[in-house]
Amino acid sequence: MTADRPNRLAVFDCDGTLVDSQAAICAAMADCFVAAGLPDPGAAATRRVVGLSLVEAVAMLHPAGTADLHAAMAGDYKRAFQRRRGAGLVAEPLFAGVARALADLCAAGWLLGVATGKSDRGLGLCLAHHGLADRFVTLQTADRHPSKPHPAMLFQAMAEAGAAPETTVMIGDTSYDIAMAKAAGAVAVGVAWGYHAPAELFAEGADHVVDHAADLPALLERLP
Repeated sequence: MTADRPNRLAVFDCDGTLVDSQAAICAAMADCFVAAGLPDPGAAATRRVVGLSLVEAVAMLHPAGTADLHAAMAGDYKRAFQRRRGAGLVAEPLFAGVARALADLCAAGWLLGVATGKSDRGLGLCLAHHGLADRFVTLQTADRHPSKPHPAMLFQAMAEAGAAPETTVMIGDTSYDIAMAKAAGAVAVGVAWGYHAPAELFAEGADHVVDHAADLPALLERLP
């Protein structure tokens, strides 16, 4: 990077954008609700909060609960997810075309990052499983930042990558990703294969929504 030419940075959400983890997330959320004596919120409701940090996600699903209960349930969720991972029950497959899109972006000179509601541990395990850890120069998680749509994760990613808002693209599947991008002054690109519908992404202010991961490199190269 030079003073007059910041690096180009493409920051990806993880769940619902890079990997399809909804089955594992919904199962762990059901476990933590049952442990609290509450009914399973159901997959449809759980998908709506994917992308938020864990305490915020639980609070949205159970707004009548106290802050202490939400924190306790978030802990139960983490333990449930870890038990399922240890039992070989967690599948987080890459969405079609993602690996190739990442490779093509790297080849075109883009720096890559992740901004996710996952923990450091969960993100590290996911990326290592797919052999992608070396693709990313900056990894921002819920362990060190406020929940999306607060822009802290993106601001830190830019600082670590030597990028600027005008040379940064946030790519995600939820309205929280789009709102975070807008709050940080970055380009907001939605993906149509995740957990919020394209119409919601456009309503939140998405600059573009792509239907397939293979479309991302060409789109980003056309950006100003």
